[in-house]
Amino acid sequence: MRIGELAERAGTTTRTLRYYESRGLLPARRAENGYRSYDEGDLRLLQQIRTLQDFGFDLEETRPFVDCLRAGHPAGDSCPASLAVYRRKLDELDALIGQLASVRAEVGAQLARAELEASADLPGGPAPRRPLTCTLSRKCVSDSQVGSGQPLFARPAWSP
Repeated sequence: MRIGELAERAGTTTRTLRYYESRGLLPARRAENGYRSYDEGDLRLLQQIRTLQDFGFDLEETRPFVDCLRAGHPAGDSCPASLAVYRRKLDELDALIGQLASVRAEVGAQLARAELEASADLPGGPAPRRPLTCTLSRKCVSDSQVGSGQPLFARPAWSP
């Protein structure tokens, strides 16, 4: 098949295919007339590359999977080099998840602090006495109450 047909079947552009060719990920075969020529195996390579990129792999990380397919293996992830890439990607993802969990906890604590301070500004609410310390459980207390278990604000008695 020619480059336009391969691009259409793979859901990409001819420009992308030429780029993959220049990076050595797609073979550069030419027909007698000089046109690029591709087969079903090339479509499979492209599907593997696109799937991995959809999962967040960069183009160079797809190379071991492409090499595995080119070597005749039934799947691009059946070679040791591909498995190593999977392991590295999982390590990266675990680190990112840890960072995101930390950021989420910080944002949650800031939200709890801001909500408490905002409620103190409501009519009839007392002003905070001291700076607040917020925990990951979204509980905020003044410095003088840390560890005491006392609520930060005592509810004023309601009077008619």
